Amino acid sequence: MTGPAILASLETALESMPDNDTLRLHLVSLLLDAGEARRALDHCTTILARRPDDVPTLESAARAAEELGETSRAEAWRRVAAALQGTTPTPAPAEIPSNVVPLSVVRGGAGAAAGDWEVETSRIMLRDVGGMEEVKRRLDLAFLAPMRNPELRRMYGKSLRGGLLLYGPPGCGKTFIARAVAGELGARFLSVGLSDVLDMWLGQSERNLHELFEQARRGAPTVLFFDEIDALGRKRSLLRHSAEHNVVNVLLAELDNADSSNEGVFVLAATNHPWDVDSALRRAGRLDRMLLVLPPDRAAREAILRFHLRDRPVGDVDLAPIAAKTEDYSGADLAHFCESAAELAMEASVASGKARPIDMSDFKNALRDVKPSTRAWFETARNFAQFANDGGIYDDLLAYMRARRIV
Repeated sequence: MTGPAILASLETALESMPDNDTLRLHLVSLLLDAGEARRALDHCTTILARRPDDVPTLESAARAAEELGETSRAEAWRRVAAALQGTTPTPAPAEIPSNVVPLSVVRGGAGAAAGDWEVETSRIMLRDVGGMEEVKRRLDLAFLAPMRNPELRRMYGKSLRGGLLLYGPPGCGKTFIARAVAGELGARFLSVGLSDVLDMWLGQSERNLHELFEQARRGAPTVLFFDEIDALGRKRSLLRHSAEHNVVNVLLAELDNADSSNEGVFVLAATNHPWDVDSALRRAGRLDRMLLVLPPDRAAREAILRFHLRDRPVGDVDLAPIAAKTEDYSGADLAHFCESAAELAMEASVASGKARPIDMSDFKNALRDVKPSTRAWFETARNFAQFANDGGIYDDLLAYMRARRIV
């Protein structure tokens, strides 16, 4: 079995080479052999965000999900891998009960019947989102104010058609914001991932996508949220299979919706790689507004730290200087940072035989171990913001990076 030192050294190497998918997949294999299925799955999803058709990664993700007891996710990834290879996965007998018609297992993406995707009722509001005032203002202008003021909307001819594309570094709260929009609208929340759509059977992926839109229309008002839209709506010039082209075409047709009404269906999408999204998706009436979601500012970082420490024993700790030293940390980074500080305090308590609260020394030590994950994203985004800013779509990003002297 591979030792923890080797695993740690590989993860350290990936911090300086975050786009090295070959190294990351090798680490996934070692983590699976070491029984670290959760960490392996996290690395698999990182690769699949960039290369959703990578069969070895899909197979590794399926194995990791199976070990974690997430059977439906494992089966979905196996179906996608099988579809890309042109083969048929052979499930274990126990996975398909004798009283289930095989067609019902196929429909609905991740092994669910069509129309059975999970719909949530969001209780999160925009006031629960720390910071991000500009993001909230743009959301209010695009969706919330017209929805609350139908007379003004009619007076100014403001249409509720079209959607919003949230983009930015990973872990900065794009999904959380989408749930908050659903909460503000009093709408149902339907989250769509790659495994909810793709299927091994010819034409089934397109039907799954159509059914998702139909379910959203039937239950309007609904916020239909596409996470990692670059995986479903990838630039067609980058696609290698005709089936993937068809999925993009159906997505475009559903957003245009010539045959029925999308009134009351609010389409939000999120991506870490907006440069990989097909430009046709950003045409007027589709995902025609792009909104940059940045790492939290200082006040928001302090609020996030306080939230993640709320149920932990904390001593005499001043969060203000900690928030000042965690610039560029995403919300996910800050959660990991608090977890690391808690682990250090627990380790010290075990060593001394006496429990103690988390103190400033734990945070100082955690700062050495937990680094911001957003910097690698900005390194990649810099080239696109400077040299592929067609129509000024990355003006907000460019202004932010200039202010931070990243460009």
